[in-house]
Amino acid sequence: MPMHAPPKPAAILPVDTRAALDAAIEQVNTLVLGKRREVRLAFTALLAGGHLLVEDLPGLGKTTLARALAATLGLEFQRMQFTADLLPSDILGVSVYDQNDRSFRFHPGPVFTQLLLADEINRAPPRTQSALLEAMAEQQVSVDGVSHRLPAPFFVIATQNPVDLSGTFPLPDSQMDRFLLRLSMGYPDAEAERAMLAGRDRRLMINETMPRLGADDVLALQRAVDGVHASDALLDYVQRLLVESRRHAGVRVGLSPRAGLALLRGARAHALLLGRAHALPDDVQALFASVAAHRLVADAEGDRRDALAASILGAVAVD
Repeated sequence: MPMHAPPKPAAILPVDTRAALDAAIEQVNTLVLGKRREVRLAFTALLAGGHLLVEDLPGLGKTTLARALAATLGLEFQRMQFTADLLPSDILGVSVYDQNDRSFRFHPGPVFTQLLLADEINRAPPRTQSALLEAMAEQQVSVDGVSHRLPAPFFVIATQNPVDLSGTFPLPDSQMDRFLLRLSMGYPDAEAERAMLAGRDRRLMINETMPRLGADDVLALQRAVDGVHASDALLDYVQRLLVESRRHAGVRVGLSPRAGLALLRGARAHALLLGRAHALPDDVQALFASVAAHRLVADAEGDRRDALAASILGAVAVD
């Protein structure tokens, strides 16, 4: 008898929960037009308990996506604009001496929220960027030697300008690894762009948005992801992708075991979003570039990580 029995398949979500989740996804799609894949990936990152990095030029809907998610899911929301003069204490909070109590009192910063938009994160210097590392990994922050728990759920959406724009500081690999998924919004198609031009201001629409889910619902969905079944064959497939990434031509540093866990967790969340109680190779393939590309280190400067991720995926067959 094996030491670890395989997990039981997850029960199908209750009808009302399934309907509310579908309605939430559709509502975000009405606010962020023409970006169904990107919206699905954002929900995947949230349900998987990870964080999302959105890299693109200014004005392509990164902030709209974050605000639409927060409003639709009924989550506490804070937006933090990262700038070159931002300090870690501006994000985490600070202990202030209270003369009446003759003790230090902690004043929490904007990181104490459920959905944090770290806007243009790479405009801040590395010291300030790293202030989010503990929060993203442990859902807590430490100030003056005291740990403070963050609200649950805790979801970071960080936006990043392309690194060739002036005034940017590239995120270190350790910071990139904390993001479960990375995506780019891209320009909208002609139909979606015309609808935006002819329609109402998206900010006003978001302000009028009624929540379709709440924080407790999000936590329940995250727990449901734990029960989505991943077969031994799927685990083998994920492991072959990891091994291939470490020996693939053009790759200097391949994917770590933590990247494999992120890929598997994301595949489970993706399956749940599509109404399945078991993850398939299709789920892994749908997420692989978004999970892997920002974690790869290329041999030559300027090599496109997205192209390397696609090449690795194409080199590994599904048994």
